[in-house]
Amino acid sequence: MTDEATIEPKDNTKSAVPAMKSDTESKPTAKGATTETKTSKTKPAFRSKKKVRKFINKAVVHVLATYNNTIITFTDPEGNVLASSSAGQNGFKGPKKSTPYAAGIIVRSVVDRVRDFGIKEVDVRIKGVGSGREAAVRALNAQGYTILSIRDVSPIPHNGPRPRKVRRV
Repeated sequence: MTDEATIEPKDNTKSAVPAMKSDTESKPTAKGATTETKTSKTKPAFRSKKKVRKFINKAVVHVLATYNNTIITFTDPEGNVLASSSAGQNGFKGPKKSTPYAAGIIVRSVVDRVRDFGIKEVDVRIKGVGSGREAAVRALNAQGYTILSIRDVSPIPHNGPRPRKVRRV
């Protein structure tokens, strides 16, 4: 009869690929228990995938101009987002976010991100009533893009909610 404490479990982790170091290492103590200490983890060398850049001639620019902010998004014709930016990302705070100047700066920052895609023509879709509407379109034109169409896609209520009751004085 063998003593169960002396039997070592069979190690099934051996393979042709070298194993990574584990982040914990066990050390036996005087009483027979083991304590675990952390060791440094080594990472295997991975090959990074080469990014495939797609070239797009025509893009759709979505301009959301609200009273409080302006957000500009470049998408491909299928609707996949290429780049997006807002006034807050460009350092504007408070009431300065919805100004026409901020809209011009936002367009410049987004255009810098999408230069690698080779976009030449854009369709512009404007939503909202903010003051950055026209400034964003002018800035796109100043950046050298050919604007094919400008559509206002602001939501319009069809009769809207029920009005308040008439006030009697």
